[in-house]
Amino acid sequence: MSHSNSHVTREKVYDDVKVLVKDVQELLKATTSVVGDKATEARSRVQDHLKTVQDKLGDHYETVRTKGQEAFTTTDGYVRDNPWNAVGIAAGVGFVVGIAFSASVFLRGRDD
Repeated sequence: MSHSNSHVTREKVYDDVKVLVKDVQELLKATTSVVGDKATEARSRVQDHLKTVQDKLGDHYETVRTKGQEAFTTTDGYVRDNPWNAVGIAAGVGFVVGIAFSASVFLRGRDD
């Protein structure tokens, strides 16, 4: 999976969880008219768990974002400091991918 695809996936999951949290908050508001000890206790537990999820999600998102930025900065610095090494690595990876692709095409052609 490419960096941009994983970034889009992380963003989508983060956005989906934010929508879920908002929906749960609205559900809690809508059920405030329900009375009784069990309803009050359930709302309290859900609110506590929701707060915990929000805190963990915020911390996790910030950690992932920071580590991703650090990895990008490190990679960018390496490529700028060692452009010929980066070109060599890219050529080597391209060669291996090309061989693998050619082999798969060749093997698929033999099966027909």
